[in-house]
Amino acid sequence: MAGRRVALKAIDWLAFAERVPPNQKAMFNSLKTRSDAIAAKFVSLPEAPAAIDWSYYRSTVARAGMVDEFEKKFKAVQIPEPVDTQTAAINALEAESNKNATAYVEESKARIAQYEKELDKFKNMIPFDQMTIEDLNDTFPETKLDTVKYPLWPYKPIADL
Repeated sequence: MAGRRVALKAIDWLAFAERVPPNQKAMFNSLKTRSDAIAAKFVSLPEAPAAIDWSYYRSTVARAGMVDEFEKKFKAVQIPEPVDTQTAAINALEAESNKNATAYVEESKARIAQYEKELDKFKNMIPFDQMTIEDLNDTFPETKLDTVKYPLWPYKPIADL
């Protein structure tokens, strides 16, 4: 039982509650209540089970050797505890998620900087109703006509008619 007490992890319920959507608050409260009840029951249990008084049974049981045999068998019993095989995988997944989140945050910061530059460009440009074609082509180079590809724009070549 002592090994299990060491393995318990504390849950940060406030951080958990911040991430719960409003439509799932009732389920969260139910989970927290159940968890608290189980933790209280677990803490109330003794660290080690009560010791068996073998001398009392030797004096009470009439058949000789029976209590000694039970005591020997009882001490020989070893209850295997399951081996934790998932913690390493979960920790690796958490590390990978943290790495991906950090990369996403860095990419987002770069995008924000780019968008702020564009916003400054839009704030500082001449209003559209006061722009000439040259101003428009200087501000937005993608709007400039390709005279090599379309030499007669806006007219169609006679061959196409």
